[in-house]
Amino acid sequence: MLSLKNKKAVITGGGSGIGKAIAQLFAKQGAEVHIIELAVEAAQEAANEIKAFGGNVEVHACNVANHAQVLNVFDQIGNLHILVNNAGIAHVGKADNTSEDDFDRVMNVNVKGVYNCLFAAIPKMKAVGGGAILNMASIAALVGIPDRFAYSTAKGAVKAMTMSVAKDYLTDHIRCNSISPARVHTPFVDGFLEKNYPGQIAEMFDKLSKTQPIGRMGLPEEVATLALYLCSNEAAFITGCDYPIDGGFTTLNN
Repeated sequence: MLSLKNKKAVITGGGSGIGKAIAQLFAKQGAEVHIIELAVEAAQEAANEIKAFGGNVEVHACNVANHAQVLNVFDQIGNLHILVNNAGIAHVGKADNTSEDDFDRVMNVNVKGVYNCLFAAIPKMKAVGGGAILNMASIAALVGIPDRFAYSTAKGAVKAMTMSVAKDYLTDHIRCNSISPARVHTPFVDGFLEKNYPGQIAEMFDKLSKTQPIGRMGLPEEVATLALYLCSNEAAFITGCDYPIDGGFTTLNN
């Protein structure tokens, strides 16, 4: 069950947080893992941890927002079976205080970056008779989140791209789904709290944790487990779906 043996998987943003947890779990389940990452040092550390338990992994330095770089990296990787579009950046702001530069930066990474990888990967999946694509969306694509205008816009686009790709490549045996996490405890969260709430870190962590009705943040490993299922043969009948993994946030906050 949930074996990825003889599968080649590409994971963007696999150097930390959710992406790292997915890369580790996929490698444990037998996949040949390729981490695409802008922060190469972090990706190499993640790769070293995978190699320590005998996993098969390679690291590729790449800015997913750069079309030419993405095409070059995917040509190096070759044919593949699984793509996880996890790379993304956050932004805090409303519509009237988000600068054009910040808006463009979020769109370039979170939307164009996903497009670039889809463009590069789909022909290589067709060459092996099909595959599984998983896009990282967010609950911000499903409900209103305060001060997350650009981020919500981008994740809404990711969810829409997921549905489009799922529809367009049915006859190519390429499945496409998305995951929409609520708050997940990653190094990004710790860095955000240290930067914005010095001296109040524990208090703010508790406050953010309790915004999920279940009373805590998610763990990267929990998201990785869902990712594993959706990319495995056991999920062969699932495509065009978005899966909130949110501790009840989208349904129980009333």
